[in-house]
Amino acid sequence: MEILNNWRIIILICLTLGLAPFFPEPHLWGKYKWIAGGAEGMQAEDWFDVLLHGFPFILLLRLLVVKLISSKTEK
Repeated sequence: MEILNNWRIIILICLTLGLAPFFPEPHLWGKYKWIAGGAEGMQAEDWFDVLLHGFPFILLLRLLVVKLISSKTEK
């Protein structure tokens, strides 16, 4: 799909959905700190929230790997 290989769209999604809400801190950052602290008290909805807000960054990582592999095979 063309949209999954578009840098601009993926970065825009990372900066909006991935980090929203922004105040008092990015949501994904707060969840990461919670997980790093032992994830005590996290419910299934919190894990789903981590997946939802982390998915744009998974897409970005996927795009980086695809571009890296395609550039190595062209050489």
